[in-house]
Amino acid sequence: MAKETITVGGGCFWCIEAVYKRMDGITDVTSGYAGGATVDPTYEEVCSGKTGHAEVVRVEFDPEQVSTEEVLRQFFRSHDPTTVNRQGNDVGSQYRSIILYESEPQREAAEAIRDEASASLRGKVVTEIEPLAKFWPAEGYHQDYFDKNPNAGYCRMIIAPKLQKLGIPTIPV
Repeated sequence: MAKETITVGGGCFWCIEAVYKRMDGITDVTSGYAGGATVDPTYEEVCSGKTGHAEVVRVEFDPEQVSTEEVLRQFFRSHDPTTVNRQGNDVGSQYRSIILYESEPQREAAEAIRDEASASLRGKVVTEIEPLAKFWPAEGYHQDYFDKNPNAGYCRMIIAPKLQKLGIPTIPV
């Protein structure tokens, strides 16, 4: 099986991870940090806003089952790409909208889908598009957060309604 990976950030990684874990053609999703300067940052360091990293998910997918373009369309449906350094009550540069590509075709797809999203949204799309320099996996307790903690307040108040709005089942996978 061929596989491809792309890294995206659109607010809290728990939300984006929950969306992608339920998408056909996705083979793995890992929450982590990217886009900053600090080597092997911790959650606390990233939350300080001083590392330059964003909370991101590394999405591994089978391009024979789902295209890069559809992976990116889901990204734009899953968050508000018109707010700078913010998603809802989550505020700070670690919550920025960002696509970190691994190839020239991915960059081209990211720019095309960003333009497509811009045409259908009110407000300017502020999503950054950059090459991925390094991905740092987040601590273990962040992985599969929604599936492991469906009754936690953030999961019930933020993640579950987001999944429902997107027409995605909220049952653990």
